[in-house]
Amino acid sequence: MTTGIATTSTSSSPLAEVPVEGQRKVRRWGIIITLGSFLFGYDTGVVSGALLFIRRDFGLNALEQGSVVSVLLLGAIVGALATGRVADRIGRRKTLFGLAVVFVIGIAVAALATGYGMLLVGRIVMGLGVGGVSAIVPTYLSEISPPQIRGRVLTLNQLLITVGLLVSYLVDLAFSGAQNWRAMFAVGAIPAIALALCCARLPESPAWLITNGRTARAKAMIESVVDAPTADAYVEGFQRQEAQRRRERAPEEKQGLRVLLAPRVRAALVVGLTLAAIQQFGGINTIMYYAPTIMGETGLSASNSIVYSVFIGVINLAMTVVSLRLIDRVGRRPLLLASLAGMLVTVALLGLSFVVPLGPVVTLVFMLLYIMSFAIGMGPVFWVLLGEIFPPRERAEGVGAGSMVNWLSNFVVSLAFLPVVTAIGQGQTFWVFAVICAVGLWFVARYVPETRNRRFDQVNADLQTRWTGRARGTAPQPA
Repeated sequence: MTTGIATTSTSSSPLAEVPVEGQRKVRRWGIIITLGSFLFGYDTGVVSGALLFIRRDFGLNALEQGSVVSVLLLGAIVGALATGRVADRIGRRKTLFGLAVVFVIGIAVAALATGYGMLLVGRIVMGLGVGGVSAIVPTYLSEISPPQIRGRVLTLNQLLITVGLLVSYLVDLAFSGAQNWRAMFAVGAIPAIALALCCARLPESPAWLITNGRTARAKAMIESVVDAPTADAYVEGFQRQEAQRRRERAPEEKQGLRVLLAPRVRAALVVGLTLAAIQQFGGINTIMYYAPTIMGETGLSASNSIVYSVFIGVINLAMTVVSLRLIDRVGRRPLLLASLAGMLVTVALLGLSFVVPLGPVVTLVFMLLYIMSFAIGMGPVFWVLLGEIFPPRERAEGVGAGSMVNWLSNFVVSLAFLPVVTAIGQGQTFWVFAVICAVGLWFVARYVPETRNRRFDQVNADLQTRWTGRARGTAPQPA
């Protein structure tokens, strides 16, 4: 079984077409689910402009400024780590609703903060929501999506993250004249409330329903997207795989994070966690979080710096849309390889622009080229692969672990960025990111399998061959 709704019962059968109405229905569900991704983008991006005024109002030093940005990531680590287990217990829909409530609470605390400490509490609570949706959204999307449109549906996750980032920059710009950072945070409550209300319109994941013995409901949900024979094949295939998994599982193997260390999951875990770290240590969020601060180093005013960050948000969104169009046509690996190669070159040039001052326009051009390279591959494709490489039964835990490492890496990079810049220089710091991009390029070429239009058994066989040098036998499974 793949990560989404099956369309065939044998590994050799061709994938049947998904009816147009079924595709539209899945996309509507995907848009609702990815309101969580929008909040992910908005709440991580809004601080970039707000920080320019928070540091003045609360008299923050460099370390305190870094903590206002990075403390959200600590909450995200906890949220990502805990959400997989919660989602397996109560279901995907209820978990998403709970995260919407968490967002509302965190945003309210941050917007009403009377001091540095209260602001940190609000940012931590917001981080719980951000980490939670980073884990649940790819899982939820993959489990409601037929494999023929799975890549496009999963890319909605990154698309809505970039939309959220862009909107946060526009909101920052709108309130920069009044220097009202509280309003910048407060606007985020609108999509959070919308997500909570719209959760009632979502179906539960069929994989979760079947696992919890609610087969009739699962079949009814699948039949609303594909035909009855396909729905029957999915249910039967999932039940066979569950039976096989129980037979193969060692008696001492336990549920929870320990199951990810089982030999059959280990290769997926290593690939997922490594990509999670590379995505962040490649430097992307130093630009997303600190773009106004970085551009301010070139002599620009606060308002002009925020304007430049809007350009970055527009490019990020536009290239994510391009990736959305390409991911099910070109494939995951080509986009990742092209992305990392572009990031390597452009972040090295960005570093050069600070070592040999070339002016704000040239610096901005290199930033935009770097964002373009990231947004067409490493940004969206990482989250797609994270939802595709883990076995179905371990998917929620695997995606949660990958999200947790992603946020932990994000935290380390974001907290250390300004102090490292102070210690070795801005240009040299970007060159460190370039070296990490080079390592990532080698890792993807060597270890990351293609997942486009492939069943899980095919993906897993390729993954095991790449990691161990020999294929591990897997029984045929339905798509």
